[in-house]
Amino acid sequence: MKKPGYYSSGEFGRMAHITLRTVRYYDKQNILKPSLTTPSGARFYTDKDFARLQQILLLKALGFSLKDIRQMVAGDFDVQAMLDSLTIQLKLVQDRMEQLQLVEHAIQDTAKAIRQEHTIDWSRMLKLIHLTGMEKSLTKQYQDASNISARINLHRLYSQNPKGWFSWIYEQAHISPSDHILEIGCGDGSLWSANLSRMPEKISIILSDISEGMLRDARRSIGSEDPRFCFQAFDCHQIPFPDNTFDLVIANHLLFYCQDIPKACQEACRVLKPGGTFLCSAYGKLHMKEISRLVQEFNDRIMLSANKLYQRFGRENGSELLSPVFGPSQWLPYPDSLTVTEPEPLISYILSCHGNQNQYLLDSYQDFSAFVKKKTKKGFFITKDAGIFLCHKENPEKLQKN
Repeated sequence: MKKPGYYSSGEFGRMAHITLRTVRYYDKQNILKPSLTTPSGARFYTDKDFARLQQILLLKALGFSLKDIRQMVAGDFDVQAMLDSLTIQLKLVQDRMEQLQLVEHAIQDTAKAIRQEHTIDWSRMLKLIHLTGMEKSLTKQYQDASNISARINLHRLYSQNPKGWFSWIYEQAHISPSDHILEIGCGDGSLWSANLSRMPEKISIILSDISEGMLRDARRSIGSEDPRFCFQAFDCHQIPFPDNTFDLVIANHLLFYCQDIPKACQEACRVLKPGGTFLCSAYGKLHMKEISRLVQEFNDRIMLSANKLYQRFGRENGSELLSPVFGPSQWLPYPDSLTVTEPEPLISYILSCHGNQNQYLLDSYQDFSAFVKKKTKKGFFITKDAGIFLCHKENPEKLQKN
């Protein structure tokens, strides 16, 4: 017999204007479980479940994936995570608007050409097909952006060094007026948007990234009208500039992602002027080690990352990898650590990692949340082991003298 205040699966679906199949799917995916399941297997929902369903449907309408929604509704509501996620969705909407404008112009130009020339330009048609097929690629460019935001947010909230990472890097670069600068793998341009007021007026900076989506973000954060900046998409293994072009080349948290690190270093050196500087950042093996220990204390099967980036290019082996191209390099550590006092940002960081943690944590979220809350009650200390290498391209005249 049905209890007062409970709705069957069918009634619940009709109230929300969704199908019974959708209700069952949310149950199966652990997004919305029924408040009551009878011994015979009948499922019943309450008004509280209905309020949660409305939240799920709203997030879905805003474009969030079911994986993101599961994390958002798994426990206590994280306002900052929602703001970060909405920011990402806004970027995606803006990208779609820009893409649709390109499609509109392409259609108009193609139709105009057909009317005037009474023939079809198939190369123009291929361009049109390419533009209309960009939707999937735009979505893919931002599928991991919420993870990036979660990681940045933890550092933003709890870093002990009052001087932020980007301000510190800018100071180590010792930029001078009239410098010609290249950043490879610029991401969303945070290094420059954080230091715009400090930069010389007469300076030339090219921001590059392999991702067109990241370059769009950089244009928005910096401003496409700033004459000091140009934006160009290319692979750092093949930099499309002549030898001896730049005074400074920057690779911030990039080299450990490169398929061919020696090739990327050679290209950076090639485009540097003699005496120019190559600045590249890296992590060490101690970086954020306490977080891995934390999750393994909760469940020793959890691995937050299958790949240790510092083993590809890090503090311990960076000089060795750079020396064949640049000779001796200097390591400058960034003095910082985290003291986390609230569980939610740390949990968001953990769930954003590229390991197997979601397989074990989402079904035991409440227990894990309580575990992290206890750990952060008096402040949870996290080591930061990051910094930069500074290298210089030898002057040919100096080499000849030697």
